Formats: sequence, C-alpha cells, structure tokens
Amino acid sequence: MSDRRSALAALVTAGLLWGLTVPLSKLALEWLDPAGLTVVRFSFAALPLALLTRRGLRRAFSLPVVAWGAGGYGLVIIVQNLGIGQTSVSHAALIVGAAPVLVALLNAALGRGTSGLVAWTGFGLALAGVALVAGGGGDDATLEGDLFVLLSVAGSAAFIVAQPRLLAGRDPASVTAVQLGAGAVIALPIALAFEGLPSSLPGTTPLAAAFALAFAGTLLPFVLFALGQARVTPELAGAFVNLEPLVGGAVGALAFHDAFGGLQLLGATAILAGIALSAAPRRTRPGTTVGGRDGGRGRTRPPRTARHV
Repeated sequence: MSDRRSALAALVTAGLLWGLTVPLSKLALEWLDPAGLTVVRFSFAALPLALLTRRGLRRAFSLPVVAWGAGGYGLVIIVQNLGIGQTSVSHAALIVGAAPVLVALLNAALGRGTSGLVAWTGFGLALAGVALVAGGGGDDATLEGDLFVLLSVAGSAAFIVAQPRLLAGRDPASVTAVQLGAGAVIALPIALAFEGLPSSLPGTTPLAAAFALAFAGTLLPFVLFALGQARVTPELAGAFVNLEPLVGGAVGALAFHDAFGGLQLLGATAILAGIALSAAPRRTRPGTTVGGRDGGRGRTRPPRTARHV
C-alpha cells in the first residue's frame, strides 16, 4: 500500500471513530461538566499514549507544542462541550463540517493554500451540506449551542493550520501525547474553579460513555490521524473531519431521535461528495511538485497538520 493510500485509510478510520465523540460527549455530560469532561477525556487518553511514545516525548516537548495543545485541544473542547450540552447531537456533530473550509480559507489567507478548483468545489459542497443539515431544524437544537460549537470549530481550524511546523522533525504520536496532556492540564483549574467536583456518582451509561470517549473516541483516532496527517496537505486532512459530522449526525438521528428528514439526507450526500472531491489527487505538470522540494531532489514533501477535535 502506498504512503498516500495508507495515510488516507488512517484518516478515514479516524474520522469514523471521531463520529462517536459528540454522541458520547452528550451522554457523559449527564455526569460531568464541560471542563471536567475535558480533563477526564484527555487525561485517560494522554497517559497511555505517553507511555507508548515515551522515546519521542523529550523531542516533542516544547513551549509552542504545549501552548497549542492547551488552546487547540483543552480550551477548544471546553467550548465544544458547552455547545453540545445546549444543542442537539446532530447539529453539534454536523456543524464541525465547517472545519475544512475554514482551514482552506486560513491557509489561503496565509499564502499557503495548495488546493485546486476541484478541491475547492469539494469544500464548498461539503459546507453546503452542513448548512442543509443544520437548516433542517430540531426541537433540541439552540442557536446559542450551535454558536459555541461553531466557535470551537474556528479554534480547531487555527490549530490545524498552525500544527505543521510543530510536527516538523518530531514523532506525530509523541506530539499528540504532549498536547493532549496540556489540554487536560489547562482544563483542570477551570473545572475546579467554575464547576467543582461532581455532585453525585455517575450512572453506568455516563461513566461508560466517558471512558469510551477517552479511548475509542480520542486515543485511537488521534494516533491514526497523527500518522496520516504527516503525508497529506492540511486541506486534505481537514476534509476527513467531515466524516465525523456525517457519522455523528446519523447516530443523533437513530439513537437520540434528532430530526433527520429530506434536507438532512441531501446534506449528508453533499458532505460525502465534498469529501470525495477534496480527496482527489491534484494533477501537476511534469517536473513540478506540490508542497516544496526535499533537498533539491524533486520529492514532494507535503506539510503536516493537526486534527479538529
């Protein structure tokens, strides 16, 4: 299997697993508050990952890596949890489909965009799909909750754009371990100051959801995404974030009985089509490369990225 195909397979699997994060977060928020859930989620994910990648931790540990982990993971997920608690699962899951478009816009604004017309068509189609799904309404959805989720998506997009330089010369999984740990550390004082300790013991479902969120929804997909993101452009890696809202929206409709009518089905189809277009390899003329040359030998060296959470 080629590097590109293995990278795409890792990104697809990560996107599918991340589709469970919003439903699991919704269940876990019945026990923990937004910051507290962030602490639990990232602590239980970061510790085993740090043990597995301990040889690369020293090189991965730096002030920029820690700072972006605290903000891009910790603060972003606190805001996202605030939104999830105030809106429907389907709305929260599907709004994150705006991430690839925001990533592409930020890269273009910084003069680092590499996407062609076909990819931009895919981004636009995916965003239109998200708008169709969100526009379908729902009794449990609120504008305030939707805006919190959208704000978290904007923060994640900035993180995705900033991450390539942080990953350069470092093991992606080790960087992920450091950043998840930083996210847990920054969330802890916020949880203690504004939320306090849980007032009651958790039920079986919220407790199971919290642990599933940490491992199946965080540890495994973060590792897969970190491995895949090192071989593709930020825009392409961001496109697979759209698998998360697609899966999350379906789970919301089936398990949480969120509204999922004709508009939502049309939007889901548009999201899939957008992913397919944005994932298509960009054609280049002979003798050219995309993303910079490696030591003057003409090998493509794509930038590295991060993932939206």
